[in-house]
Amino acid sequence: MPLIAGQNRYSQLNPAKAGPLFMLLAALLFTIMSVIVKLMPSQYSVWHLGFIRCFGGMVVLLSFFGRKSNPYRGNNIPLLIIRGCTGSIAFVTIVTALRILPISTASVIFYSFPGFAAMFAFIIYRERISIRQMGCIALLLVGVAVLFDFRLTGNLFGQIMAVVGGFFAGLTVTLIRSLREKNGPVIIYLYFCTMGTLITLPKFILEPIVPSTGLEWIMITGIILISVSAQLLMNQGFFYCKGWEGAVYMSSETIFTAIVGILLLNDPISIRFFIGAILILCSGFILNWLKANEKK
Repeated sequence: MPLIAGQNRYSQLNPAKAGPLFMLLAALLFTIMSVIVKLMPSQYSVWHLGFIRCFGGMVVLLSFFGRKSNPYRGNNIPLLIIRGCTGSIAFVTIVTALRILPISTASVIFYSFPGFAAMFAFIIYRERISIRQMGCIALLLVGVAVLFDFRLTGNLFGQIMAVVGGFFAGLTVTLIRSLREKNGPVIIYLYFCTMGTLITLPKFILEPIVPSTGLEWIMITGIILISVSAQLLMNQGFFYCKGWEGAVYMSSETIFTAIVGILLLNDPISIRFFIGAILILCSGFILNWLKANEKK
C-alpha cells in the first residue's frame, strides 16, 4: 500500500457501507487494546504505554511500507504534524483516564468526542449539521450514558483527563477530513506514531522499563499490532465519512466494552445494556440512512 493515496483510489466501494464497516472493525480492535492497556501491570505508566504504542507502530509501518521511498513524503506536512500531536495528546489523556477510572466511566466521558467533532467541523469548515444529524449525536450520548448507568465515579483528575481526551479526539478526527483527500491511512498514522514517540520519549528515557515476563511481551506486542490495525482501519474509514460521522460509528466501541465486561469481568446483564446498545446502534443506522438518502 502506498503511503500517499487520494480519495479516488477508494471510489469503487459504496461509502454508505464502507465507512460504517471500517469504523466498526476499528472500534472492535480499539476495545481489545483498551482492555489490554487496563490490564497492564501498574509499573507501566501512561508514558511507557504511549511510547510502546507509538514507537512500536512506527517500526511496524516503516518496516512494511517505507522501504522503497521516503516514508514521510506526504501532502500538507504541517497539518500531518499537528494531527499527530493532537492524536498523541488524546491517547495520553484517555489512557490516563483508563488507568485511574473504571473502564465504563472513562468510556462514558470520552465518548463525548462526537459532539466535539461536530463543534470543530462547524468552527474549522463551517460545516452545517442538520437537526436530524444533531439528533443522532444526542441519541448516541444518551445511549452511552444509559449503557453505563450514568456511573461517573472516580476522582476528578481522571474525569478531567477523559474530557480532555474527548476534546482532542474530536479535533483529531476533524483534521483528518483535510488530510484524507491526498494522504493514505498509512502516512496519517505514521505521523501520529512519530509525533507520539517524540512526545513520550523523554519520560520513557527517565524511567526506562523492560518487560520481565512472557505475558508482558505478549501484551505489548498485542498493543502495537492491534493499534496499528485499528488505526489504519479508522483512517481508511474517514475516506467515506465526515469526522463527526466517523466518531458516531466509532461509538460502537462502548457496546463492545460492555460485552467484554459481561463476558470476561463478570458484569451483570441488565436492561440498561440492551437499551443503551439499541440507542447507540439506532443513532448509527439513522445517520447512515440520512447519509445514503442525501446522495439520491
